Amino acid sequence: MLIMALVPPIAALIGWITLGEVLSGIEFLGMGVTMSGILLVMLSRRKSGNEVSLKKGKLGPVVLGSVLALGGAIGQATGLVLSKKGMQDMDPFAATQIRIMAGVIGFLIVITLFKRWQKVFGALRDLKAMKFMTLGSFTGPFLGVSFSLMAVQHTDTGVAATLMALTPVMIIPPAILLKKEKIHPVEIVGAIVTVGGVALFFF
Repeated sequence: MLIMALVPPIAALIGWITLGEVLSGIEFLGMGVTMSGILLVMLSRRKSGNEVSLKKGKLGPVVLGSVLALGGAIGQATGLVLSKKGMQDMDPFAATQIRIMAGVIGFLIVITLFKRWQKVFGALRDLKAMKFMTLGSFTGPFLGVSFSLMAVQHTDTGVAATLMALTPVMIIPPAILLKKEKIHPVEIVGAIVTVGGVALFFF
């Protein structure tokens, strides 16, 4: 999650190189403040899995995970910029359908190459899990991606990516209300800093 927080600056850099997008000073400040707040929240919620691996001398999984996360961050940022460049004035929902179709083709290739079809069919038989997965697919890959493409149509890629990185902060209220989780003071401070950073985008 910490490495994936690099998506906004990477997206801003790629947007500058490929689309000529230039963020203003206040937008750069807003990005920095917002990302600082998000990092505070994520650091406070960090699990101890990596620390355990390091104590046991198992550096390999940590390095591999970090490299894969960096690849994911670069992929997310690049995909956002390419989508903006490709769709131009296209309807964001139609553009999302194209992205989903491309994703389906990619998954079909990967599942076939790694011989995972048995696991896929096994997952489909879990009706309870499929209900939640279907709901999550509607709110995430459908609505979430469509709104993200709509966002990059109307603002700079770096600004849109920063706002879309707010997930670790936005899950705090549901965590309190639904999961009855105890929130640390650092998370509250991080959330306040994040909101302040977002507010700078609108000055």
